[in-house]
Amino acid sequence: MGAVGIIIVIVCVFGGFLGAGGHLHVVWQPFEVVIIGGAALGGFIIANPMGTIKMAISGAIKALVGKGPSKAEYVELLQLLFQLFQIFRKDGPQAVEKHIEEPDSSEIFKLYPAFLKNHHAVDFLCDTMKITLSADLSQYDVDDLLDQDIKAGHEEEHAAQHAVQQVADALPGLGIVAAVLGIVHTMDYLDAGVQKIGSLVAAALIGTFLGVLMCYGFIAPIATKMSADIGAEGRYLSVIKAALVALQRGAPPLVCVEFARRTIYPSERPTFEEMDTATKEGKKAA
Repeated sequence: MGAVGIIIVIVCVFGGFLGAGGHLHVVWQPFEVVIIGGAALGGFIIANPMGTIKMAISGAIKALVGKGPSKAEYVELLQLLFQLFQIFRKDGPQAVEKHIEEPDSSEIFKLYPAFLKNHHAVDFLCDTMKITLSADLSQYDVDDLLDQDIKAGHEEEHAAQHAVQQVADALPGLGIVAAVLGIVHTMDYLDAGVQKIGSLVAAALIGTFLGVLMCYGFIAPIATKMSADIGAEGRYLSVIKAALVALQRGAPPLVCVEFARRTIYPSERPTFEEMDTATKEGKKAA
C-alpha cells in the first residue's frame, strides 16, 4: 500500500496546484532538491553508525512494499508449533533436535515456507528449544529469556526507525535553509526588474514547500509504518513465546497452541475451529 499512498500524495498535491492554475515548471527546482536532499542525507550519515543506516534503508523499503503477518501466516505458525510439540511429546527431545538444529533441511519446516523465510522467527524458536532441551530451565527462566530477546531486537529496530524519523523532523528546517539561500541569491538581482525577482523568490519558496512535503508527505509516514512493522514482528514473536512458555510449563501441545492463539490480535486471530482444523492436519503430517 506504500506505493498507492505515494501516488495519492503526488496526484493530490500537484494536481491541486495545476487545478488552481499553477505551472509545474515553477515547482521543478533541482538545486533546491540537491540542497535539501543532500543536507538530509549528510546529517543522516553523521548521526548514525553504518549498521543503523543499513537497517533503516532495509526497514524503509519493507515499509513501502511489505506487510505484517496475515491470518494465514498465523495459522501456519500455529500448525508448525503443534507439529513440533507433538513430536516432542511422542518421541522425545532427540526427535525434535534434528529439526531445530538444521531447520532449512527439516522436512517439517519445509512445509511452512512463510515461517522459514522469517529468519529472526526461526532463530527465536530454534535457539530457545535448543537451550530448553540442553538445560534445566523453569518456565520463568524461559519467559525472561524470550523477553530479553524481543527487547534487544526491538531496541535495534527502533534505533533505525528513529533515525528515519529524525530525518523527517529535519526536512522542514532544511527546506528553510534552501529558501534562505534562494533569497540570498535573489539579492543579486534587485535591479533586474519585478518579473525576474518574482521568479527567483518563487524558486526560493519552493525550498520550504519541498521540505515540508518531503517530511509530512513521505518520510514521516514511512517512519510511522516502520514502527508499525516492528510492532507486528514483535507480536509474531510473542505468539511463539507464549507457546514455548506453555510447553516449558508442561502443557499438552493443543493447550500450548491455544495460549499462542490467544496472543494474536482479534483482527488476525484464527478461530478455534480454524485452529482445530489446522492442528488435525498437523497430526496427519506428523
